[in-house]
Amino acid sequence: MRHANLVLLLAAVVVLEGQPSPDLNPTLRGQLEQLFPTATAFSSKEGAPPHFKAYEGISGSGERTITGYAFWTTELEPLERGYDGPIQILVGVDLSGLLTGIVVVRHHEPYGYFSVDTPEFATQFVRKDIRERFRVGDDIDAISTATLTVTAATRAVRNAARRIARQFLVPSGSQ
Repeated sequence: MRHANLVLLLAAVVVLEGQPSPDLNPTLRGQLEQLFPTATAFSSKEGAPPHFKAYEGISGSGERTITGYAFWTTELEPLERGYDGPIQILVGVDLSGLLTGIVVVRHHEPYGYFSVDTPEFATQFVRKDIRERFRVGDDIDAISTATLTVTAATRAVRNAARRIARQFLVPSGSQ
């Protein structure tokens, strides 16, 4: 009987291990998959600062390997606001400190031909090193009518990513 219980417990762990995190709704899961297309699983939001972990495959020891972290700018940089309020952006960063991308989820900014919700805005952040300056008008494009919004969004992405890096990433050369 004791062995049967152990077998059932192990079977349950194996089945649950492959299941998506229960608190990830389909929309959030899809957004995380945009940031980490090769990830096989995501954690629930956890820790301080709050974040999601992206995992790939199964390593030789039977554990998944962390490939990056995702986080909400509004949770890590709540005081960064656009022209008309907070800009909620989901950001992904890999273990080397490169952004995997951003997903602008919610904002109340005026729409224009260059706004924070255009694909062109988000594309600028893909593979951007968090150690870069993130200067609007220099390495981030903006138009004068959207400067406040773009600057706030850019600053929120940069500062939140650096906060995650300080907490979870190992500086290069120190391994």
